Amino acid sequence: MKSFSPSPATDLSRRRFVQGVALGGAAADLGLLRPSNVWALTSPGHPTVLSGTDFALDIVEVPVNYTGKTRLATTINGSIPGPILRWKEGTTVTLRVTNRLQHMPTSIHWHGIILPTGMDGVPGLSFDGIAPGETFVYQFQVRQSGTYWYHSHSGYQEQTGLYGPLVIEPAGPERYPTDRDYVVMLNDWTDENPERIYAKLKKQSDYYNFAQPTVPDFFRDVSAKGLRQALAMRKMWNEMRMNPTDFGDVSGYTYTYLMNGAVPAGNWTGIFKPGERIRLRFINGSAQTIFDVRIPGLKMTVISADGQDVEPVAVDEFRISVAETYDVIVEPQDERAYTLFAQSIDRSGYARGTLAPRAGMEAEVPKPDPIQWLAMQDMMGAMSMGGSAHGGMAGMDMGGAPVVHHARTEYRNPGVDMHVDMPRTNLDDPGIGLRDNGRRVLTYADLHTLGGPIDVREPGREIELHLTGNMERFIWSFDGIKYADAKPVHFNSGERLRIVLVNDTMMNHPIHLHGMWSELENPAGQFQVRKHTINVQPAQRISYAVSADNPGHWAYHCHLMYHMEAGMFREVVVS
Repeated sequence: MKSFSPSPATDLSRRRFVQGVALGGAAADLGLLRPSNVWALTSPGHPTVLSGTDFALDIVEVPVNYTGKTRLATTINGSIPGPILRWKEGTTVTLRVTNRLQHMPTSIHWHGIILPTGMDGVPGLSFDGIAPGETFVYQFQVRQSGTYWYHSHSGYQEQTGLYGPLVIEPAGPERYPTDRDYVVMLNDWTDENPERIYAKLKKQSDYYNFAQPTVPDFFRDVSAKGLRQALAMRKMWNEMRMNPTDFGDVSGYTYTYLMNGAVPAGNWTGIFKPGERIRLRFINGSAQTIFDVRIPGLKMTVISADGQDVEPVAVDEFRISVAETYDVIVEPQDERAYTLFAQSIDRSGYARGTLAPRAGMEAEVPKPDPIQWLAMQDMMGAMSMGGSAHGGMAGMDMGGAPVVHHARTEYRNPGVDMHVDMPRTNLDDPGIGLRDNGRRVLTYADLHTLGGPIDVREPGREIELHLTGNMERFIWSFDGIKYADAKPVHFNSGERLRIVLVNDTMMNHPIHLHGMWSELENPAGQFQVRKHTINVQPAQRISYAVSADNPGHWAYHCHLMYHMEAGMFREVVVS
């Protein structure tokens, strides 16, 4: 068991990363402003807004300082995040993206946007990428509305700053009109080279996890549960060679968490007048971090998920996985400040901002919640305590739990360290760290997309894929096969099919299918909510319907960037 006691210098360094430098992120003067003023350097928390149908976007490196050290960031028009792009449903947009990087190709993927395959922006699948000095012209019709985002699909550029918000106005009136409208984009920044982070994870997957079981933890368990159970718990985890607090791979020991490009000490602020209805468009544009979001003192009414309007649901808190978006409405009545608090799933840090009647006001920042260990349901799903997460019970129907079928490639495979034979199917679990916390927490079971499914046909075919990995070796895959060794998944053009995902790991995986909507089903197989990114919890089985109505080559992957890089990626061909 690893025990970590930070030295004063280490602790100071960690606090600097967690809080950041108050003015962190301001780009230095590079002398790059051109007379045409196509782009301009902007300060954190105040992104440029570009509206219309014709856009010029330059991808450039600029120096930033979030922690007291200057580092180069990969940016769009010189800011982190990039400019808010405002489109209108029903128009045709033209986006001229110029690569001004010295030695690297680049790309932009329009996340969640339904468009032709050649405009999707994934090098090697939908186009060749954008070489240094070249301009690529994206052009497509906008056929949807809501909150989305855009980011690079080249190398590790998404981690180094190449992302931005995207807001699409509906062709008609807003279903939920408000007095004010703010984008709240969440990101994780590191001063480290992302390639070094990946190399460290491959050598030691728990390199950034300092929340592992300690000797004091053991004695607390002995006091609470007795010596025999405390020893049994340690023995189980040691035999599995797994970690009960491995939630996100990369933590606040290297990450500084950003809200609209501002560090916690920078305190991004949205102004309001008491009694106003305020729309907050939350976007998780992180490379690796899942956030739990709340605004102490304010109820949030969720009105949209992944850009699609839902039946309003009032909550105190919601989990936003990587690449998801949620729109909420808040109605502050008092002349006071409120803290926007987004803590990382591993509780190693947070992003924060403020809603206030005047600039400069602050409210108390909550302490991060205590760390919870993964529970039996995160390891064994619907299995009884007498079962084993490593197999031997396939074919048994325990309490109506579905019996899954593992691919042969999952067995005798050093890249697969776990099988879940009886996964849970419930959608009403808020997830590890949020269970029974005394707050009303959003779950997928609460979300109901207005208007029902886009296609009422019953799926005629089913594809089952397992999310697999070896946590110790940091190998991630579908069905035990990494992308480099995998064949494409084929959809027949025009068919309605069902995708079943079974998470054979103890980590959350936000799975994103490009080019088509994923219509999540409840355990009874009925339509629940339409999304572009679906978070699959540990030891969970979920299913969703897809209409294969967009021919071409599409990416399909976990949106945790380092998992995608490690192999949890497939090509989908619609033909």
